[in-house]
Amino acid sequence: MSRDRIIQVERDILGKNERLAGDNRARFRADGVLAFNLVSSPGAGKTSLLVRAVVELKDSFPIGVIEGDQQTSNDAERIRATGVPAIQVNTGKGCHLDAAMVGAAYDRLPHLNGGVLFIENVGNLVCPAGFDLGEACKIVVFSTAEGEDKPLKYPDMFAASSLMLINKIDLLPVLSFDLARTIEFARRVNPQIEVLTVSARTGEGFAAFYAWIRKQSEKMKPVDMATAG
Repeated sequence: MSRDRIIQVERDILGKNERLAGDNRARFRADGVLAFNLVSSPGAGKTSLLVRAVVELKDSFPIGVIEGDQQTSNDAERIRATGVPAIQVNTGKGCHLDAAMVGAAYDRLPHLNGGVLFIENVGNLVCPAGFDLGEACKIVVFSTAEGEDKPLKYPDMFAASSLMLINKIDLLPVLSFDLARTIEFARRVNPQIEVLTVSARTGEGFAAFYAWIRKQSEKMKPVDMATAG
């Protein structure tokens, strides 16, 4: 194909995805569902983080999970073992979830009215950055076992994310990882990005993460114009 034709196909794909993402966002809003798109490179600890989070939050409000992987249902099975509903989406050769996949998976979840939907994207710091799923915001999970310069190498993902969770903080004493430098690089790409350090193994930092989730929930609530101002 010519370069012009390739560009047109890409625009068509992204345009269709944006429309479907808008439909998803409207559905989530109508249901009072707060949706988060979790993104990371493989091995950063997204699933372990989610397992701990859903166990500790499931008694507070309804929770559902959509799991994206190229193959297997391993991650969805780990979530279901906690008693939280999870839908596995296998993308085959695809390197990311798209809005159509998320919309179809949401149809298969029980009603989450007033709850939280966690979407665990395929492990990849490139493709998922360009695909809106209808989420309230992206959360990029980054681990101390990775290089400090990931935000500079994959700037689109960090620029698109509202929160960076630095996982495996319990390993910091035994790794050559410069935490301050990592945060500096992330904020060079995205000055507004919020940063929390956590450990999915020990639970360190999770109280702050849950407080952040509740803060996002408050932002979702409609403003009472009679009392505002």
